[in-house]
Amino acid sequence: MSASAALVAAAEGGIIGDGRTGANLALAVGAFGLVIGWLALARAGRRISTGNTRAGGMGAIATGALGTVLAVLHLATASGGPGTGNGLVGAVVAVPLGLGAVFLGRRALTRCRPGVTT
Repeated sequence: MSASAALVAAAEGGIIGDGRTGANLALAVGAFGLVIGWLALARAGRRISTGNTRAGGMGAIATGALGTVLAVLHLATASGGPGTGNGLVGAVVAVPLGLGAVFLGRRALTRCRPGVTT
């Protein structure tokens, strides 16, 4: 299975489950990206002393982008409207979660640069 076919299968709900599986996956990935971004931002502000800020920021950007892509793919391939059980509302909620993770990761990367103040 190619990478694009795997993404489309994940967005459509995969092989098992109903139409909400793809939206739930996008929600989980977006929420995980938000947690990574928040931790990276806390590291950049010196509130947490463990870990690498740059790695956390890049991880949040990658995870948030993946969650956003999965949500958009699910929105593009789902049939029906909100309330039909296809997970459209979950996918709509997952898009800002993923974008928020990208924003937090970018902010953490900006704060960890030497000589740059925000």
